[in-house]
Amino acid sequence: MNSDLQIAGDLLAVPHLLPPAPDHPSTVAGFAGLARTIAADHDSWAPLVRYDALTRWYHRLRTGPGYEVWLLSWLPGQGSGQHDHGASSGVLTVLTGELTERVRRGGATSGKSGVTARLLTPGAQRVFGPGYVHEAVNDSLEPAVSLHIYFPGLTEMPMHTPHKASTARTPLKDPASG
Repeated sequence: MNSDLQIAGDLLAVPHLLPPAPDHPSTVAGFAGLARTIAADHDSWAPLVRYDALTRWYHRLRTGPGYEVWLLSWLPGQGSGQHDHGASSGVLTVLTGELTERVRRGGATSGKSGVTARLLTPGAQRVFGPGYVHEAVNDSLEPAVSLHIYFPGLTEMPMHTPHKASTARTPLKDPASG
């Protein structure tokens, strides 16, 4: 009886039988993997990081067919405001520090509303699709750095007004005014 090695031959010679690895990601898992690969290569992104006391700092790190990779820094208290990413999907990866992501849940049509907050620590990833409304904030006392991949590349970032609770009180009418 023949062994698998005798039938297949040299296993190191098999790669020519496999489809070539794509040059660029084409799936959500592929983009999440690209983010992890970039995050692990600290020496490639760390020297580029800058901090701006007035606003979040950002730098386009690279582009590929249909996607962009951005590096962002966040000083304590800095945040993105509630926004979505238009037609783009994305992967957010925390590289250093901590970010709090606040996501609006439901709304008037669902009967449930509110905001869910998640603490994102180094290595944490969030994957989102078009229309995903969220806010990222550095609520800690230390700076943070994050990596963002958008596919297709980011062309818009519509801002949203903060969600108001449905229990807001209506001012009473002044009885003197009739």
